[in-house]
Amino acid sequence: MCGRFSLTLETEDIEHFLRETFQIDQPLNMAFPRYNIAPTQEVLCVLFDGRRFRAGPLRWGLIPPFAKDERIGSRLINARVETVAEKPSFKHAFYNRRCLILADGFYEWKKEGHEKIPYRIVAKDQRIFAFAGLWSAYTNPKGEKIYTCTIITQESNALMRQIHPRMPVILSPENQKAWLNPAIKDDETLKSLLLPYDPEKMDLYPISRDINYVKNDFPELIQPVND
Repeated sequence: MCGRFSLTLETEDIEHFLRETFQIDQPLNMAFPRYNIAPTQEVLCVLFDGRRFRAGPLRWGLIPPFAKDERIGSRLINARVETVAEKPSFKHAFYNRRCLILADGFYEWKKEGHEKIPYRIVAKDQRIFAFAGLWSAYTNPKGEKIYTCTIITQESNALMRQIHPRMPVILSPENQKAWLNPAIKDDETLKSLLLPYDPEKMDLYPISRDINYVKNDFPELIQPVND
């Protein structure tokens, strides 16, 4: 699964990345850096409507349009690649509402006896990378629109397997725009984009247990510590 991640660049650097990569020339109405992004918080996403790319916040935890209770979002922070095209909560979004969720690292916990050791995982060759995501629009009983998203996960690659059996799908730079393309709707093509990330291009290291507390959000969280 993926239950916590980071985007630790300054806002100006992220805006520069968006201009260079997606020709998005707009100020972000979000504050960065963020060292401990958690479910139900706003995350930075990129969408494409067939004409232009847009970037902005979506709440992490997908609420399907047919949901009776928006609290279901806290249980739908991840969608498994193996079943994403069949599950009612995700099927429509998989074919029609795909997004990129931007990050520069994510966290996972390794069980060692009775302890769980937190690790930070990064992509060596990408200062900012993109999780494959889905988004949804939900109207609550008050008539308010809530825009949410989920991160697609898959079986871990050789590096991540030593920590956890699953990991988020990290899209290669060449596959990011194809994933957003609304004209692509066939299952075979979409799933061909969701390839395991090359373990040789990733790194991981143990970090402080301070990451366990959602309210903590400071630079020391991403510093390596002795395992």
